[in-house]
Amino acid sequence: MPATPTQGHVVVAPDKFKGTLEGAEVAARIAAGIRRVAPGTEVRELPVADGGEGTLAAALAAGFTRIPAKVAGPTGLPVDAALAVRGDTAVVELAQSSGLARLPGGRTAPLAAGSYGVGQLIGRAVGLGAKRIVLGLGGSACTDGGAGMVQALGVSLLDADGTELPPGGAALRRLDRIDLGPLADALTGVEVVVACDVDNPLLGPRGATAVYGPQKGADGDDLLVLEEGLARFADKVGEAAGRDFRDAPGAGAAGGVGFAALALLGATMRPGIELMLELLGFDEAVRGARLVVTGEGCLDAQTLHGKAPAGVAAAATRAGVRVAAVAGRLELSEREWRAAGFTAAYALTDLAEQPGDSMTRAAELAEVAGERLAAALLTG
Repeated sequence: MPATPTQGHVVVAPDKFKGTLEGAEVAARIAAGIRRVAPGTEVRELPVADGGEGTLAAALAAGFTRIPAKVAGPTGLPVDAALAVRGDTAVVELAQSSGLARLPGGRTAPLAAGSYGVGQLIGRAVGLGAKRIVLGLGGSACTDGGAGMVQALGVSLLDADGTELPPGGAALRRLDRIDLGPLADALTGVEVVVACDVDNPLLGPRGATAVYGPQKGADGDDLLVLEEGLARFADKVGEAAGRDFRDAPGAGAAGGVGFAALALLGATMRPGIELMLELLGFDEAVRGARLVVTGEGCLDAQTLHGKAPAGVAAAATRAGVRVAAVAGRLELSEREWRAAGFTAAYALTDLAEQPGDSMTRAAELAEVAGERLAAALLTG
């Protein structure tokens, strides 16, 4: 017979296990394992995200309403995307429209991929009456500086002949002038907040092209072309906006979409997991809890630098609640994960019987992890 647990609920707040399970399924499976071993325990499932892929899903799991939208994908072909709305707040995830996963056939298009669909999603949110738009950046397929995004919102990017530029970062080399058009009026009274965990500037060795371009299929001459295009875009945006944002921390996020958000949408930037925990009501959920369980696909050195599990651990610790981690792989030493605030850590690779099981049987093993942590931390 399972032991009787003491009082206090458990909050299960994992990020996605990339490539295997969405955050909501991770939460459900861990929760199922906990309930099996400690059936008297109230378990609250609150999947989280750090502003990248999975942000929309986390918002929906927290009670936001899904609004479908057919928008332009990174190469211009239409894709079925969505945004999330609750009250006058909307959540827009860049990866829904302009992410690598949206590339037709998975074929990269480093010079031509654009962010037009992101602007369409923002426009849809404004049309629905949103007064606060949370823009999650991550997984971008484009290096266009956010040019497509602002074009979708009414900005004209014109060459020397007065012709509108086509999508993609390469075309920006021909940019002659910018007409902001109805942009300011469209966003009057609308706050745009970017969930972002990188501090890269737009240009240079730490910029959007140099750091992230190769991940999007750019190499050799492509990188030079994209950097030249972004530099020209930054010059022209500076002339139009009256202020230069190219060196702002986070300007290089998502192929430079962070730059356009700051310079032309008047956005502010917040650490992704901090913003998402606030949006998802984490502080309220953790109040009076006995334990918080978080995790992601791989708990490693990157986790310690602003990723979702570290943010959850910090918030739970501030609330005086213990935190356990469940991950597909655990690449931190016990000293490292304890220093990050975790009471215990479980890896699916350690629970797997055969190599590869941690991927193919991730859902089942997440339940086993829930059982193990419940037995160790919630009963007795």
